[in-house]
Amino acid sequence: MKLKALSTYAVILAVAVALDQWIKHLVETRLVLHEAVEMLPFLALYRTYNTGIAFSMFSSFGDTGLILLSLAVIAFVLFLAFRTDGNQVVARLGFTLIIGGALGNLVDRAVYGHVIDYILFHTPVWSFAVFNLADTFITVGAALVILEELLNWRRDRAAQR
Repeated sequence: MKLKALSTYAVILAVAVALDQWIKHLVETRLVLHEAVEMLPFLALYRTYNTGIAFSMFSSFGDTGLILLSLAVIAFVLFLAFRTDGNQVVARLGFTLIIGGALGNLVDRAVYGHVIDYILFHTPVWSFAVFNLADTFITVGAALVILEELLNWRRDRAAQR
């Protein structure tokens, strides 16, 4: 990876982690634990803690186990990012967002022993798991990587015709 591209992704990564941590600081200092603040009929701010990964999975691993698992995932995604062709900018951006989100949640886990979640989508009869900006970065990043793969697949098919 060229230095200019690397520095661009490093800035995006730093901004993602900083923004995630800043918002979590605001949530920690301004929202009451387990009290919903309705923003829209389907969206609330709701401060809670996640001792696992997504949907509280692997909470039995403990802090050390989850930190090690997070570091392994970050290392694997870094490996994939560096192996990705330079013209696959969408995938590289996706990998950057995945790493940024993983690092944001890793900071929480290392400092607090849990991840701070605060975004709640809901209806009167249903609610989605509470999540945070770092989780959103991970999800959007994964979608970008998949999008790049689909675009490449279509380009390859068109070139074969």
